[in-house]
Amino acid sequence: MTRILPGVLAMAIIVVASNILVQFLILDGLLTWGAFTYPLAFLVTDVMNRVYGAAAARKVVFAGLIVGIICSFVGTQIMLQGDGFAYPAVALRVAIGSATAFLVAQLLDIAVFDRLRAGSWWKAPLASTLVGSTVDTVIFFSIAFAAFFNGFSASAAEEVIWAQDMAPFLNVGGTVPLWVTLAVADWAVKLSIALLALVPFRIIVGRMLQPAT
Repeated sequence: MTRILPGVLAMAIIVVASNILVQFLILDGLLTWGAFTYPLAFLVTDVMNRVYGAAAARKVVFAGLIVGIICSFVGTQIMLQGDGFAYPAVALRVAIGSATAFLVAQLLDIAVFDRLRAGSWWKAPLASTLVGSTVDTVIFFSIAFAAFFNGFSASAAEEVIWAQDMAPFLNVGGTVPLWVTLAVADWAVKLSIALLALVPFRIIVGRMLQPAT
């Protein structure tokens, strides 16, 4: 466990930071600052996978999941005031979507990486992160905001009804549910960071695999 402790700490920091930064909107509400920190979780997972293997990477992911669940639980207990009524800082369906997306996407990332680990150094981290990021986006935004899941709880529907309002796609195109625009914007950031993360992945793995002198 000691050898993966840096990975566990890094994952915990990323999860906590993302849960805080998601509260701060940018670009007219298209994105939050959390969109730029959360994708780094895939970098941590891939580094752990490359250096210590899939089993170790899964331990890091489960540690991150526990931290994420704690953060979401705290958020559901914080009540905010608006328009004459109180509502939780984190809607329950958003918390469920977040935990589900994180677990499924990270485990899928590990599986894809493990399948491609024998190829060129960049193929496994790039392919696994692209697949994981796409699945993460689809699962989270669907569970958290899509009208399809409104029937599971009337109160849950009311908490996120704003995301189902029709709005111009990416603020410039034809009208679509707002959550679709938010999902696409978030996905684009994840893909961009997946490419940029290849540089630190190469550097970090290279240093960690250097023989001790």
